[in-house]
This record gives sequence, structure tokens and C-alpha cells, in this order.
Amino acid sequence: MSLPQPQAADLFGDIESTPKVRFQDYLPGLTIAVLATLAAASLSDRYGAPLTLMALLIGLALNFLSADRRLTPGLTLASRELLRWAIVLVGARITFAQILALGPESLLAVVAIVAITIGSGVIAARLLGFTSAFGVLSSGAVAICGASAAMALAATLGERRIRQAELTLVLVGTSTMSSVALVVYPMIAHLFDFNDVQAGFFLGASIHDVAQTLGAGYAFSPGAGETATIVKLARVALLAPVLALVAVTFPAAFKITGGKRAAPLLPWFVAGFFVVAAINSTGIIPAVMSGAAAQASAAMLAVSVAATAIRSPLAEIMKAGPKPLLIGAIASIASMAAALGFAALRL
Repeated sequence: MSLPQPQAADLFGDIESTPKVRFQDYLPGLTIAVLATLAAASLSDRYGAPLTLMALLIGLALNFLSADRRLTPGLTLASRELLRWAIVLVGARITFAQILALGPESLLAVVAIVAITIGSGVIAARLLGFTSAFGVLSSGAVAICGASAAMALAATLGERRIRQAELTLVLVGTSTMSSVALVVYPMIAHLFDFNDVQAGFFLGASIHDVAQTLGAGYAFSPGAGETATIVKLARVALLAPVLALVAVTFPAAFKITGGKRAAPLLPWFVAGFFVVAAINSTGIIPAVMSGAAAQASAAMLAVSVAATAIRSPLAEIMKAGPKPLLIGAIASIASMAAALGFAALRL
């Protein structure tokens, strides 16, 4: 009997509906995903490596467990439902006041850099023989916030467009390139003799993941770290508009098929992202609760990444080779060049 198709990116059930199971049936797979994440957190704390990268690598090491169908319900829950709520709680990282503090010129520059990055990735994908959807996935992860953006984009595009192997390749490539950027980009800022504002903007507008962005910014200087944080949060805030645009641009994934009800044009977790960010912007939520929500989001994302890696079809990943990673690399170069140009010429 063949195994069911992976559903990590099938948040709308456009491949198949989640099987109806008892509560206790979720426990084996969910336990494996949580234990893998705890191991990843231990390694992350010890060696200072990104949590999502460690969760991805440990999940891939446990990939052989995907053959055990007893784990399927729990792994599906971890890679679908937890991802939905992680996306919602990402809104707790930002406030609209922080974004507006950039000023109109810098804010427009951030939007332009994100657009240039995604556009370059889509063009590269088409030239290399891949779909536009895969180009959006690869470059969107680079342009916005790394692994969390990749997971959210895959969820919005649907599994008909983004296979599990493609998502895993993007997660691996983005995490690797972000780690390289953490080391290399501050050296570039020093090479150009940037001041704190220039360096903070350059690092915040170009490095993939949030953790690496903050690490690189504060490694340059405290002032650069503060600017990098605000710029990066502005990029994170663009996740919801980008998801909404993707849902509009790729509407066929949401048509009614086989008698199923079509998914809404704007996914509920994208709307939830806006709501949480708006509530957080009012200041009525205590800083402790806002911080706890952000930490919960990071934890759920890590569990989801681990579950996705466990369920990934490694045979397809090995067959793909390095060619799909070129799209993310091209998008990274475009992002770096655009951010570097604005920081050097306008700040």
C-alpha cells in the first residue's frame, strides 16, 4: 500500500482532507516532532546556530521515520495546524509604529527591495526551467523572513504547485545562505565604511532570517543593530501583503474541485497576522505577553519545520541536484545589491 501524499504545505486540503482520527492518534507523530525540536533547541543554544536550521537538519536525519504510518496524523498536525498559528503569531513581532519610524523614503526602499528580490527570483526560475510558483517560493523566502516566509508561501500556493521536496530544498538553501550572510555581510558594510544607519539598513534589508539579521546588526554596533531590527521587522510585516498578492495571482489553487468548498481568497491565517499586528500596535498588550507570543511563534515554526523535514521525500531532493538552489542564490545577490545601493547612495 502506498503512503499518502505529504501534506505539510496543503493547508487548504487541496490534495486531500486531513484524515479523521482520534486524539491519541496524534500523539506519536507530534511527540517525535516536539522531541526533534527540543534536540534542535539544545544544539542551537550550545553552538549559537539558528533554531530553524537545526530543526531542519534533525528532521532530515529522522526522515526514515516517515515510513511509519502511525506517525502520519501527528506529523500532519505539526506541519499544518501549528504552521497556521505560527504565521498568525508572527504578527506579535511587529507594530505599525516601528514600520512608520523608518520614514517614507526608507519604507519605500524596503518595499522596492522586496519586489526586486521576488521579481529576480521569478525571472531566474523561468529561465532555468522552473515554474513561477517555485520562483516566488525561493525568492520570497529570501526577500521577507527566511524559513517562516517559505512555509507561509508554500501554504498559500498549495501542494499542487509546490511539492514537499521543493519546499525542503528552499528551506535548506535559505538557511544556509542566511548563515553565510551573517558572517559576510557585516564585512561588506565595513568595507564600504558605512555608518551605523547605513550598515543597519543594509543588513536589515538583505539578510534572510530574523535571528541572523539581528546578530549581524549588533555585531557591527548597537546602533546598527537597532536600525537593522526595525528594517527587518518592516520586511516581516510585508509577509501578509505578499501572501495576499500570491493568493490573487495564483487563484486556481483555490477553485472548487471534487465538490469541495473553495478556500477564501485571503487565507484566514493571513488575516490573523494583520489582526495580531494591529492589536500589538495599540500597546494594550503587555510586553511580556507580546514577547511570549513571539516565542510561541518561533517554537511552533520550529516544530513545523522539523515535521516537514521528517516527511520530505529525500529521493526527489537528491534527484533535483543543486540547480534549484541557484534561484535562491540569484535572489540573494539581487537583494544584497539593491540594499547596498540604497544604503550607499541615499543614506
